[in-house]
Amino acid sequence: MDYEKFCSEILDADPKIRFATVYDEWAVRVAGGIRPGVENLLSQHAENELVNLSIIDWKARKDMAKWLGMTKYTLGEYDKVKRFSFYLGDEHLLLVSAEKDSDTNVVVDEVIKLYYQNQT
Repeated sequence: MDYEKFCSEILDADPKIRFATVYDEWAVRVAGGIRPGVENLLSQHAENELVNLSIIDWKARKDMAKWLGMTKYTLGEYDKVKRFSFYLGDEHLLLVSAEKDSDTNVVVDEVIKLYYQNQT
């Protein structure tokens, strides 16, 4: 999959999406980033910590899959933003943030639709 294209399409899908980035299992950025002109609410250090915690959570959820099935996504709603983690198989994690007033169902549906459209 062309993850750079995938992240770009996510940002294009909804102007309320602030950030779309794919990471590997070692928390290394593979593609994507913040929407141009949008202020990052986190310092680089805080962003790295959040990514590392997301990777740990992702790995723990993979362990639970034998009982519950694979996790599709998780959502954290904060005072300022919504933060989504989409599990792209065993090797990649997509983190998306959106404005607080974004429609959760629209964001989730668009990301999942684009994921399947970009499968090659």
